[in-house]
Order: sequence, then structure tokens, then C-alpha cells
Amino acid sequence: MSRKFLLASVGALALTGSAALAADLPSRAPPPVYLPPAPVFTWTGIYVGGQIGYAWGGGSDNFTGYDPFSGLGIATSIGGTPNGVIGGANVGYNLQINQWVVGLEGSVDGTSLSTSTNASLPILGGLFNVNANTSANIEGSIRGRVGIAWDRALIYATGGVAFGGFNTNYSIYGTDVFGNTFAGQNSFSNTRVGWTVGGGIQYAVTNNWSVRAEYRYTDFGSINNGLFPGIASFDPLLTGANLNDNRHLTQNQVQVGFDYKFDLGGPVPVVAKY
Repeated sequence: MSRKFLLASVGALALTGSAALAADLPSRAPPPVYLPPAPVFTWTGIYVGGQIGYAWGGGSDNFTGYDPFSGLGIATSIGGTPNGVIGGANVGYNLQINQWVVGLEGSVDGTSLSTSTNASLPILGGLFNVNANTSANIEGSIRGRVGIAWDRALIYATGGVAFGGFNTNYSIYGTDVFGNTFAGQNSFSNTRVGWTVGGGIQYAVTNNWSVRAEYRYTDFGSINNGLFPGIASFDPLLTGANLNDNRHLTQNQVQVGFDYKFDLGGPVPVVAKY
């Protein structure tokens, strides 16, 4: 009996020692991979995007001139409201400092804005009809931006320099007091530089993609066209006559758009070593 008890004890001690030795051996499992936390969102970075919306203008065609037949001046004002689709592309840079976001943005838009006005003017003892058709084909701006961010939401104001190209086609026709018929046409292309101001709200759907809605008011100044400098060649009675059109160009626009912000650098995954 004593011999059997002794052998059992020795066997138990041997098993215990083997388990302890195995626990002390180094592990051959691969080291865990350290995954850094997701980068904190920031509005800082270069971005490009596009926008589309609706625009409408204001102002009037102010026709002024001189009628040599009556010796009187000509003055009339005809209102017109150009409107149409406006859309294009933008590029810019934002810098976020705490909650504040400042940046610079440039945009270019094509438009379908156009308007037509028609006025009846007393010239040479008769009535002459003058038609003016004005259209804007391309616009752009370079603007500063400043806003305040709540994580992925940004409310901002914007303002800067605006430029635009405008085409105006004029036609005039009528009959003088002697029954002579007069008709003429003329066209002008004008590039105007003015100012623009507005604001909007933007939301980052991901760390790179964002959507926005924006309103801006733009003042391009005035265009002044001398309509028919060679007007006497159409009717000798018009010698000394002149006719001019002055229009103050203003515009309202609402647009929605999207932007893609480029990552300029970020944390690199680190593998833990043991």
C-alpha cells in the first residue's frame, strides 16, 4: 500500500512541474496590431466641388437721348427681371482654428439669365420702338469665407470680388413724321467687375465629402451703351440725334452644391513590437 501511495505522489508532482514549465515558456502567438483611433474631423484642407441653382436680377433699362426734330431730350425707364439657371465649379482652402473656420474660394458659373425690354420713344414726330435683349453667359468670383463650426456642421459668411460677361442686342424701328421708315440694330459685349456677399450652411457627410446651400447678392455696377452712333446714316433727319441705354446690373442667387476635401496627411497605423 505504501509503495502505491508513493508512486501516485511522484506522478502528481511530475504533472504539476510540467504544467508550470509550459506556462513559463515564451508565447509564439503573433503580436497584436495597434489600430490608432479614427482621425478627428477638421474642416482644414483644399477642396473642389460644384454647384447649381437659380438666379434673378434687378434694374431697369434707362433710355436717354436727343431728338433734333423736336429739340427735346428723350428719357424713359423700362424695368426687366432677368432670371435663369446658374451652375459651375469651385475650388478653395479652409483653415480651422478651434471652432472658427476661415478660407478663400474661387468659383466660375455658366448661366442662362436673360431678359428683354421694349420701349416706345417719340422721335422725329413719330414713335420708334426700341428693343433690348440682355443675357449673362459666364460669371465668377473670388471670395473670403469665415464661419463657425459645430463638429461637421458649418455656418459661414462669404464676400469678395465678382465678375461677369454680358451681351446686349438692340433693335430700333419706326416711322418719322414724313412717313420715312427707319430700322437699325446694334450689339454690345461688356465685362463688369463688382462685389458679392452672402452666406450659407455646409455639412460634412464624411471626412471628405460635404454638401452646402448658399445665397449671394451681387452688384456688377452699370453698363452704358451708345446705341446707334451712326444713326444719321439711316435717316438724314436724325442728324444730331443720339440714344443711349444705361442699366444697373444686380443679381440674387441661391445654389446647392457639394465639395470634396483632400486629406493632406494623417496618422500612419503602428504595429506593436514586443
